[in-house]
Amino acid sequence: MRCSWLLVLVAAVVTGCSGQARKGGSCDGPCPSSKIDHLIVIVQENHTFDSYFGRYCTAPTGSAPTCTDGPACCEAGPTTDPSGASPMVLDDSANASFDPDHTQACELSEIDGGKMDHFATGASCSDPRHFAYVDPSLIEPYAQLAQGGALADRYFQPLVGQSSSNDMYLVSARFVFKDNDYEPDAIGHECSITPQTMEFPGPIIGDLLDGAGVSWSFYAEGYADMVAARKAGNCGMAPDACNFGVSLYPCVFDPGDVPIDYYANFRDNARVLRDYTQFAKDLSSGKLPQVAWVRGLGYHSEHPGERTTISDGTTFVQQVIKAVQASDYAPDTLVLVTWDEGGGFFDHVAPPPAGNDGQPYGTRVPLLAVGPFAHQNAISHATLEHSSIVKFIEWNWLSMQVGQLNGRDATVANLGSLLDPTRTGATVPE
Repeated sequence: MRCSWLLVLVAAVVTGCSGQARKGGSCDGPCPSSKIDHLIVIVQENHTFDSYFGRYCTAPTGSAPTCTDGPACCEAGPTTDPSGASPMVLDDSANASFDPDHTQACELSEIDGGKMDHFATGASCSDPRHFAYVDPSLIEPYAQLAQGGALADRYFQPLVGQSSSNDMYLVSARFVFKDNDYEPDAIGHECSITPQTMEFPGPIIGDLLDGAGVSWSFYAEGYADMVAARKAGNCGMAPDACNFGVSLYPCVFDPGDVPIDYYANFRDNARVLRDYTQFAKDLSSGKLPQVAWVRGLGYHSEHPGERTTISDGTTFVQQVIKAVQASDYAPDTLVLVTWDEGGGFFDHVAPPPAGNDGQPYGTRVPLLAVGPFAHQNAISHATLEHSSIVKFIEWNWLSMQVGQLNGRDATVANLGSLLDPTRTGATVPE
């Protein structure tokens, strides 16, 4: 849906909302509450804040700085963990060769009631390799994004445990199931190692956006190949670039990475589930939806183990962001980069109390805000999680009516601490 700039100006006068024109003098869809007319959420996998930014931040461990200007305003990871263990170096080789236990039972033991002392030793699932800091040169692309934008240092995975359960909060803002217990009954499930499929009732944020006439989509790499493979009665071929080399995750599409696939009205729905190759086409043709999630194949996600490297993931994220920055959408787009959960790696900051659904939070994961609306070289100390993104979507595109899903979107903080009100044209709540 496209609206003329004249109509946006009229709407701004009548409702007080603001829009931002791109080349061609038009904006997309209903008038948002700020100048942010497009949101792109890139979802990577399985690394804690400390494992990636524990050596980027330089404030003393435990100092809880209140300043917000760059690395000196976020806490460095400790030189030893509470057990006295020293950190391993997390490089491409280490990431590719070891996948920490990150089931809910294991992570609860590691967190140990907030003591954060059983990652390297002390629990049945502990392993010294769980305490690791990335080689800073390896995530220099993310350091540059943090310097040019905003980094949240109190963004927690919403649920202790594995990826799929945490992904659900990105669209539902509520607890649905634990760990990777279920796979959606969708194209590609037969190629997954998770045997049990399940469908869940909505609504999710997509239902609300549809009701308001706001365009949205989930871009998933490898989806078109899996559709073709299913027609051929197989799981397709692993791309040559996937070092694991088999027709399973992380080399082929897994619907368990696509939370909208768990809901009947959006499962394999071509209107909103698009192959990642369509992303570049939509950018160039002026058809980018107002709200979009982007998920790469597993070997582009940085997921530990299975010969997956961090550098393949940073390259994928850079590709997405550069495509946006080179497009006509750059002036009105906010890009968020986050990780679905911490993957069992150590983090020194205890999670907050359980959410309003009674479910326990897991470790911190990074969140980066990128683009013209983000504070520059800034650190947000607000307590945030995946449901905060849902809350922002409600605030920006659904007439500031937050909490409509009656989940954590009703109680979590919004994203205002990451955003510059002089650029957004409106003060996004914190």
